[in-house]
Amino acid sequence: MTAAKPAPVTTEPVPTPAGDARITLHPAAAPRAVLALGHGAGGGIEARDLAALAAALPARGVSVALVEQPWRVAGRKVAPAPGTLDAGWVPVAERLAGTGLPLVVGGRSAGARVACRTGAASGAVGVVALAFPLHPPGRPEKSRAGELLGSGLPTLVVQGPKDPFGGPAEFPELPDSHELVALPAGNHGFEVPKRAGTGQSELLEMIVSAVGDWVSRVV
Repeated sequence: MTAAKPAPVTTEPVPTPAGDARITLHPAAAPRAVLALGHGAGGGIEARDLAALAAALPARGVSVALVEQPWRVAGRKVAPAPGTLDAGWVPVAERLAGTGLPLVVGGRSAGARVACRTGAASGAVGVVALAFPLHPPGRPEKSRAGELLGSGLPTLVVQGPKDPFGGPAEFPELPDSHELVALPAGNHGFEVPKRAGTGQSELLEMIVSAVGDWVSRVV
C-alpha cells in the first residue's frame, strides 16, 4: 500500500481584536487532532521546538497549526500586555476548534502562558506548555504558577534544566491532570551546549516523542 502524501502547508490570516493573526498549518494526511502552538515574546514560529513538532507530528496523525500573534504579523518588535496577547489568540483557537477535530492548544514561553489562560474557554481539550516561564529570571518570588495550575485542562509541561525562567525542580506539586517532563539538557530555548551529553537533535526527538505521546493519550 502506498503511503498517503502529506498535504501542503497552508497559511491563513485570522482577524482578532488585536489585529490579524496568522496560522501556518502543517496538516496530517488523516488528522485525528489539531495542535495549535504559539510563539514566545522574543521569537517566532521558527523556534527549534515548534519547527520540530510541525515537521514530525503530522506523520502521527496530528495536524500542527503554528500561530503568529498579531504583533508579530505586524512586524512589531515588542510583545504587548497579556490581555492583548489573549485577545490575539482566542479567535484563532476558536477557528481551529471549529474544524470538528479535538484541539490541543499550547506554545512556548509566553505562548504557553496564553494557552494556559485561555485554553478552557476556547474549546480545547488540553494544553502543551513548552519552556513555561515560571518566573522572571532571578525573581522566583514572582511566580506564575497560578496560570499553569489554573489551566482547567490536562496540561503537559516540557522543561529544560538550564532554564533561567524556572527549571523542573522549581515547579510546585502539580495536580493529577498535569504532567511535567524534565529534559536532561536544554535552556529556555531548548538549546544544548556542544559539550553536553545529550545532542541537539536527540533533545528535539525527546520533545517530539513526549508531546506526541501525550496528545495521543489526551485525544
